[in-house]
Amino acid sequence: MRKVFWDNPYQKSLDTTVLEVRSNRILFEETIAFSFSGGQESDTATINGLPILNSEIEANLIYYTLPEGHGLKVGDKVLMEIDWPRRYRLMRLHFAAELILEIVTQKLHLEKIGAHIAETKARIDFVCDNNISSMFDEILSSYNKIIEKDELIKTDFADVENQRRYWEIEGFGKVSCGGTHVKSTSEVGFVSLKRKNIGGGKERIEITLSDTK
Repeated sequence: MRKVFWDNPYQKSLDTTVLEVRSNRILFEETIAFSFSGGQESDTATINGLPILNSEIEANLIYYTLPEGHGLKVGDKVLMEIDWPRRYRLMRLHFAAELILEIVTQKLHLEKIGAHIAETKARIDFVCDNNISSMFDEILSSYNKIIEKDELIKTDFADVENQRRYWEIEGFGKVSCGGTHVKSTSEVGFVSLKRKNIGGGKERIEITLSDTK
């Protein structure tokens, strides 16, 4: 299965072919619909106008669940379309969270214990005994400099066979990641941070895009 969302995360529609039908779970030859992975939520998408209800990753393949009575069979040509405004917000928030995480890892050496990227807000959880908001000025100062520099975001395979990917900003960092990415840091934009104490020596940073609050 070719994952076009890696080759061109800006592609909004795709003509593809049905490879396998397991009742209402379908495998396609190619896909542009990202499936939940690494904390990033799945795309909202349709097949010939039918909503994709769920998706699951099996051995580097993505099976999509369609409504009962979809009528598809192996060899059918179909049109896959994604909700582009949602995808674009996810792409931007996803990389904003990636940048915040890398800055915190490099400067503060905190351990990440969880993350979730939704359409309107991202969160990262850390092992931390202190109020993490006291570090926000330092974190945002580093973050804003990267955004203002409009750095190129390179993405590629670290391991083609096992489909492991990475992103890289030259001189800043190279990080394993299989999500969808924008092309440059200026496209990500500025963010606001909010602290949430989740107890037991754990702190959460909530991230929202400044222009979509």
